[in-house]
Amino acid sequence: MKKLPSLVPACVALLLVAVFFGGCASAPTVADAGLVGAWRGHVQFKNGAFAEVKDLEFLYAFNAGGTMTESSNYDGVPPVAPAYGVWRKVGERTYEVHYEYYWTKAPATFDEIAKGGGWMPGGRGVLVQTITLSADGNSFDSTIKYTVLDAAGKATDPVSEASAQGVRMQF
Repeated sequence: MKKLPSLVPACVALLLVAVFFGGCASAPTVADAGLVGAWRGHVQFKNGAFAEVKDLEFLYAFNAGGTMTESSNYDGVPPVAPAYGVWRKVGERTYEVHYEYYWTKAPATFDEIAKGGGWMPGGRGVLVQTITLSADGNSFDSTIKYTVLDAAGKATDPVSEASAQGVRMQF
């Protein structure tokens, strides 16, 4: 009786090729990451209290779970905390971001600081930003609507509007 060649080595080789090439899927590109990552942006308000500020910059950190953090080069004037918020994809390369921060009131007198007072809570700022990501995923253009609320949650000024451009931070 003639012995047939063993199919086992051929099957093992075929299985190894399938595993190797199946496990070598390409890594996601920057454009596939959407907003996830760290960004640096320039913001210019068209109206409101920040309209005269020409060098306002934001640093953004967008997390994969849909949360984000923002800080600006003016966070110390007066002292305010970074902003925290959420983001979501709303269209092709388009995202909506909602973030808020607490603002502080300046002390009325130095005596107030000496008695243990200081920069007390004044309210919060609410920003809603619509971001359009570039095709390569490394920059964006956006619009911002900014509302200032007092401690009771009432608007203190009309809504301010701004435009912003950002670039992805990379090594």
